[in-house]
Amino acid sequence: MSYIPRLFEFLRQLGQNNDRVWFQTHKAEYDDLRLAWLADLDRVIGAMTPWEAGMASQSGRTAVYRIYRDTRFSADKSPYKTYFSAAFSPYGRKSDRAGYYLELSPFESHRSGLYGGLWCMERPVLNKLRRAIVDNIEEWEAILNDRTLKEAFPHWCSSMLKTIPKGWDRDHPQAFYLRMTNYGLFSPLSEDYFLSSEWPEETARRFHALKPFCDFLNYSIDEEV
Repeated sequence: MSYIPRLFEFLRQLGQNNDRVWFQTHKAEYDDLRLAWLADLDRVIGAMTPWEAGMASQSGRTAVYRIYRDTRFSADKSPYKTYFSAAFSPYGRKSDRAGYYLELSPFESHRSGLYGGLWCMERPVLNKLRRAIVDNIEEWEAILNDRTLKEAFPHWCSSMLKTIPKGWDRDHPQAFYLRMTNYGLFSPLSEDYFLSSEWPEETARRFHALKPFCDFLNYSIDEEV
């Protein structure tokens, strides 16, 4: 029997009882759910490795994020995340390169879905990517207009500047991309998605559609100016 319904219910209960006493009382259940989650993350990685060879050095344990929140600089002092998540990259979970991300949650505030791209980059990297997109706009748009990618990842996931960045013509034809402060794509998922016994392999298949997008960002970062 799938552990997924129990995981969603655990997270719902955690959302209503986000304190250390409740969590410690249910720690054994959390540990059991986490082990099952790690096993499925290993399956995702195994299914990604044929087309992303660098993933062979990764595992569920290197991809998974902790459930414990860093509350030092947050007004919300809730000690636990109400979602399970993982990041997949040949460069490792903490890499500053574009990669793949998975989140499972019963709450709209942390919407279940698949993500890919690059977020929270340093300003010089963002500026370099803006230039790479403008200079290679035909390649960039060909990647974005690929039917498989558009079907698998129909939404952008990025904050946007209100105006064009300084140094660019405000009527620039690529103004939409230049105003982005992150380059990420997103596919929302329902709880039913995770009820399929093959969801890890399906996740890897969908991530595969993102590879040209992530590759463009990564070789643009590495390109010598």
